[in-house]
Amino acid sequence: MSLPSVYQNKFAEKLTILNDRGRGVLVRIYNIKKQHLGPVHKDKGDIARALGPFYQSFLDVLEFRDHVYELLNTIDASQCFFDIHVNYDFTKSYLDLVVTYVSLVLLLARTEDRRLLIGMYHCAHEMSHGTSDPSFTRLGQMVLEYDHPLKKLTEEFGPHTKAVTSALLSLYFLFARRNQGAEQWRSDQLLSLLSTAGTMLSPASSDTMACEYLSLEVMERWILMGFLVCPGALASSPQCLELWRLALQGSLYITLLRDEALQVHKVTEELFSSLKGGSLHRGRRAYLRGAVRELEALLEDQPGLLGPKALFVFMALSFCRDEVSWLVRHAEHVTKTKTPEDFADSYIAELLFLMEQLRSLVRRQVRVLQRYHVQYLARFDALVLSEVIQAYTSVAKASLPLGSNPDVGRVMNLIIFHTKLLDSLEELLAEASDLSDLCFYPRPVEKMFLATMEEPSMLRYSIAFPLLCGHFSHCVHPMCPEEYPHLKAIALGMCNKFLEEMARQASACIMDACAEQHNLSEQLLPKHCASTVSKARNKKTLKQPAKKGEPERDKPGAESQRKDRTLTTNMDKLHLTLAELSLSLNHVPNFTVFEHTVTPAEYLSSHLETRFTKAIVAMAGYSQATQEVARPSEVLVGLSAYVSFIQSLGHFVGLDTGRIIRNVLLQQTQPRDAAGEQTLTTIYTNWYLEALLRQASTGAIVLAPALQAFTTVPREGEPPFSAAEFSDVSEMRALAELIGPYGMKFLSDNLMWHVGSQVTELKKLVNENMDTLVQLRSSSCKPEQMAALLPRLTSADNVLKRMTIIGEILSFRAMAQQGLREVFSHHCPFLMGPIECLTDVVTPDTDIQVTLSIFELASAAGIPCEIDPALVNVLAGSKTDGSSPEEDYKVACLLLVFVAVSLPLLASDPASVYNTEVDGYNNNIHCLAKAIIHVSAALFTVHNKNIETHLKEFLLLASVSLLQLGQETDKLRARNRDSISLLMHLIVAESSFLTVDMLETCFPYVLLRNAYREVCRENLLSRVPSH
Repeated sequence: MSLPSVYQNKFAEKLTILNDRGRGVLVRIYNIKKQHLGPVHKDKGDIARALGPFYQSFLDVLEFRDHVYELLNTIDASQCFFDIHVNYDFTKSYLDLVVTYVSLVLLLARTEDRRLLIGMYHCAHEMSHGTSDPSFTRLGQMVLEYDHPLKKLTEEFGPHTKAVTSALLSLYFLFARRNQGAEQWRSDQLLSLLSTAGTMLSPASSDTMACEYLSLEVMERWILMGFLVCPGALASSPQCLELWRLALQGSLYITLLRDEALQVHKVTEELFSSLKGGSLHRGRRAYLRGAVRELEALLEDQPGLLGPKALFVFMALSFCRDEVSWLVRHAEHVTKTKTPEDFADSYIAELLFLMEQLRSLVRRQVRVLQRYHVQYLARFDALVLSEVIQAYTSVAKASLPLGSNPDVGRVMNLIIFHTKLLDSLEELLAEASDLSDLCFYPRPVEKMFLATMEEPSMLRYSIAFPLLCGHFSHCVHPMCPEEYPHLKAIALGMCNKFLEEMARQASACIMDACAEQHNLSEQLLPKHCASTVSKARNKKTLKQPAKKGEPERDKPGAESQRKDRTLTTNMDKLHLTLAELSLSLNHVPNFTVFEHTVTPAEYLSSHLETRFTKAIVAMAGYSQATQEVARPSEVLVGLSAYVSFIQSLGHFVGLDTGRIIRNVLLQQTQPRDAAGEQTLTTIYTNWYLEALLRQASTGAIVLAPALQAFTTVPREGEPPFSAAEFSDVSEMRALAELIGPYGMKFLSDNLMWHVGSQVTELKKLVNENMDTLVQLRSSSCKPEQMAALLPRLTSADNVLKRMTIIGEILSFRAMAQQGLREVFSHHCPFLMGPIECLTDVVTPDTDIQVTLSIFELASAAGIPCEIDPALVNVLAGSKTDGSSPEEDYKVACLLLVFVAVSLPLLASDPASVYNTEVDGYNNNIHCLAKAIIHVSAALFTVHNKNIETHLKEFLLLASVSLLQLGQETDKLRARNRDSISLLMHLIVAESSFLTVDMLETCFPYVLLRNAYREVCRENLLSRVPSH
């Protein structure tokens, strides 16, 4: 054949195009095989449109077969020369085409619905157009011929046996050299740069450069499929038979496409177990872990070695890729075996991780590679060989046949490798290390990941699995774009699953460590020091023997003392696990999967926020059934321990711990967190309302102003409960620290809602007694008339009870506000100062809206105000429906009248005794002072009336009513007259609108002085023991 005709054949171009086309057709047939037919359409046009893409795919197979036939025949006629060591690209492309065609035929035969799809389309086409499709006959014939694919393929490749065999025999020495066990690799010091340190700077070169990183799996597929369709060669040549035997020893399954595999051994399980493939590959993986780890560490430390030793990198990547692919493929298909350890590897993550490290290193040091090989091409390669094209010299009658000039081919292979390093680095990396087919093995990959997560030493490499998902975008072929959404969903789903599990374990480890720190900090709480103090006292006095069965309690700090460093504590294990997982999650800031940017640290942040939120709520230990809850100060101590440890995570992983803590704690200041669950704000708001204040309204808990806390009244037969432990100054500060200003506002709003409900009920009672109250108000200067009208009032006790409840709520709110003020002053002193100054400039002449705005700001900082803006808002919204403003104002005035004239009724209550120890009354009526003052101020602010005038009127009515107690003849009704008289002083002391001078005009101060003296005397007498 003349040289011009050889050029016209364009073997190189045709092989390249047909290989890519064949890959696309393979993908389309694979997609058809994996799809399920949808609902059957009734209309013939719909059927044709639905089945058209399937039919065209089968036509693509027919067209591809025709082109392959033509090219293979032309190659045979041209007597092409094949040698993988000489014309590498030409030989590789030829064998790839053979394998692609064989795989396509085998996959077509596995497509069960092929006849149905073609037949249905043909019928629909014939009904629509009146004639059958022109290609249907040939297509149908092809489908029938391939019912027994291997038999038909053997017939087809009979004429091509010589060319296929010559190409495969060129692999003989290469495959035997590459297909060695780990012991041989170890003795040869494969991939080791340190074994020949003297030649470390010499360029790594070979007569077969591309063959050094040629995939062993690819060679196995060439050999097994090639001899499968050319079985005659096995009988004619001992070398062919030996090559076939070596290839059979490596794998039980070979890949057709993705997860479609061909079982090359049609024998029993006993034969499987006798094969050496499993142990061979297990040994290889063990060797590669150590060798590639050393190679990566050396190149990372000395990246300049990448120039001369680039070949080692691609060899390492290719070897690792082969072993990973073999393991995944066999883990999927081998279900029964006597040696399951051969098909599972909990250390595979390290191999994947080292591959990613080498790929990343090559990309980062691309300038080193380029600079080195630009000079190498110019100063060495160009002097060895001028421009020669392989395909033009691959025939028998060419002017420079490669068969007789192998050195030319070898130099060409060397130059091609160097030019690929310059111009096609990504393609070279994909050729040597692409793992995109693992996308179709989700089950074995997930099993390997779970095994990795169970192996502590492999946790640091677990990030390799999410990074692996970044390869999966290479699966998409332009001829099958409809696969893109499905493959994208698989890749993102697997990546998300891997990172979620890693973040779950890391966050669980963090929370366990936080819980350990919490337990240690809890040992330092004051409540645990009682036993220590007791023992110390006993030592000074009489030594008492320890009770039997009482365990000896270790002192805080004992956990840090150890005699032997080999003794590991639970905290040591948690720190180690956390360090390993953090290394993994912090390995890369982000990576890309199908055009989605994935940030591993964000997964940990999300999990940590969720767990941290749950841990905080769990620390409160709230039980709605038993109304049990932890003290705010104890929760704050635990929270501080958690926060301190989470802040220290910056040493382990690149987390924005400040953001996590802020987000979680800010959620705790709201009624519900991001997941809609209860927060500390809701828990403590409910508990203080439902437990503490409800018991206060029943008299079980008393407000003790002297202690600045609520105290429990001891009662027999009830479990011990100390209200002071939940309501003293330190607890209110801790509560403010926990739930912040937003949470305190939510607490305040709920308290005020209850106040508003009580005021609404009080207004109803006023309306029931409207006429009598009007007469009492006008009879303030007529004591006799007032005395006659008082018995006509109904529900006076109810009014006092509701006002007392309001006072208890407002007193608790004032204590909470004081705690907020102290905390706010500590955290933001620069803000508190201006707010306090702004509050001080408010005068009675200031516009009421401006005053309320300033008071609202001050109230948010915990500063007490003359007029409570929250109470004003609640009362403004609780106006009686259908009533005019004048009627509402009248009800407000009469409410004060009702309270004032009802005060004497308190004197008959045995519990209305002023207790000097708590600076209050045993029935909480001292809370009336706060209720009267603040409700009055809010009501008359709503109606824009003068507060001072109405409070003076109240003082007058209350004084007249109480002074009449002096004339009461019934001693039971007046027995606590002195104690009740002191309420007048408390009311004046509570209000900034009233003064003692105002009180003196209607209630002589000498009566108050005498009442104080009498109350104190009675309290002293009650404490003197009787003889």
